[in-house]
Amino acid sequence: MAGSSAMAAFMSPRSTVAPLALAVGMLLISMVSYQCGASLAKQLFPQVGAQGATAYRLGLSALILLLWRRPWRRSAGRRDWAALWGYGLSMGAMNLVFYMSLRTIPLGIAVALEFTGPLALALFGSRRLLDFVWVALVVAGLALLLPLRGQLHALDPVGVMYALAAGAGWALYIVLGKRAGAAHGADAVTLGTSVGALLAIPFGIAHAGSALLSPALLPYALGVAVLSSALPYSLEMVALTRLPARTFSTLLSLEPAIAAVAGVALLGERLSLLQWLAIATIIVAAAGTALSVQRPALAEPLAN
Repeated sequence: MAGSSAMAAFMSPRSTVAPLALAVGMLLISMVSYQCGASLAKQLFPQVGAQGATAYRLGLSALILLLWRRPWRRSAGRRDWAALWGYGLSMGAMNLVFYMSLRTIPLGIAVALEFTGPLALALFGSRRLLDFVWVALVVAGLALLLPLRGQLHALDPVGVMYALAAGAGWALYIVLGKRAGAAHGADAVTLGTSVGALLAIPFGIAHAGSALLSPALLPYALGVAVLSSALPYSLEMVALTRLPARTFSTLLSLEPAIAAVAGVALLGERLSLLQWLAIATIIVAAAGTALSVQRPALAEPLAN
């Protein structure tokens, strides 16, 4: 009996570490998948534009999720439909303006600018001195990225505004997503993606028209849908239930760096040393914010 107790005590750390390591791996794969999907979507822009790529992503993602989850089998009841529609519309708008930003600015920079939305949300109402350090880092990163007059290789200001608008949409998506998730549970993502598709598809049709029906583009469109939504959302959901909130948020801060590497490797984009430095400052601010703001949730995994 004593021997078996000792063996259990010896094995328990490994049994605890293994699920966490698996969850971390799933989250990293999710982030890589998302950025690969964005890179693939950008290659569709010459044929269907950013609007058409968004329509592909959300429309096909919604179809895949609806067939997989089949939410109509569950009773709707009295739920917060306003939150769900707000969540879905913010998802659609966020994806649309983010893809619009990718027309003229590199992927890594677009993601770094988009990240300012969740950062601002996390820091909203903060009063501690340390939190203002993270704010200062974000401001420094933006100062290095924004298209200042006379700056060599300045970023397109319209693309920058689209990326910042995507950040605002991301913050709204988080706020409304919590309410939609509480009301609709695991079906919130499926239903929200469907609402987002209702917003994005008319823009895609208006811009690309019948080009969206091209059989030659369907494999790429499915790749965008799977890599950008269906696969990463599914993996993230698993990671969310197994990782402490602080760990999840800290790892998520790597996303601008992963996006920058994906842009260089898959799209042939080139960033200056100052732009890499700007992305690094925003990553540090995101990680610092997660480590400080999320500290009370260290021992609790994020809810679905």
